[in-house]
Amino acid sequence: MKHKFQLDDIDWQILGELQKDGRITNVELAKRIGISAPPCLRRVRTLEKKGYIDGFHATLDQKLLGLGVTAFAMVGLTSQAESDLQAFSNQISQMPQVTECYMLSGEIDFILKCTTTDLASFQDFIINGLTAIPNVDSVKTSLAIKRCKSNSGIDLQAAKTFSTG
Repeated sequence: MKHKFQLDDIDWQILGELQKDGRITNVELAKRIGISAPPCLRRVRTLEKKGYIDGFHATLDQKLLGLGVTAFAMVGLTSQAESDLQAFSNQISQMPQVTECYMLSGEIDFILKCTTTDLASFQDFIINGLTAIPNVDSVKTSLAIKRCKSNSGIDLQAAKTFSTG
């Protein structure tokens, strides 16, 4: 279970270094932070246990892997009852083409980031996958032309200011 606890400056430094390089060794991390390796490892494990670190992953080049199309689908549902929102979320979570999904406020209920091999496979996903889900009322799509910024990290300075101020 995730519990919020007060992060100190060393915890913030650990989060910053791991966000920059998740493959850093514990010895190198401890060196950069200025503490010895055993307490550094204990702190990392505590940050994981408390939920501040969700996991580690590699960032892959989707084009080299044959996924040349990135697109966004804005989905409106006919019902926004909690059970219908949850049912949609559950179905989307099973679709490998959807790499990210956010529930929104306003006119659009969900925005999906999708990746596919080509335009035909994206169209097939929309027609035979997304619009076939019960309760889907409307789908508007936009193709990504160019990625201008990619940062999976968060602004730790803003988070630190918020949590201490």
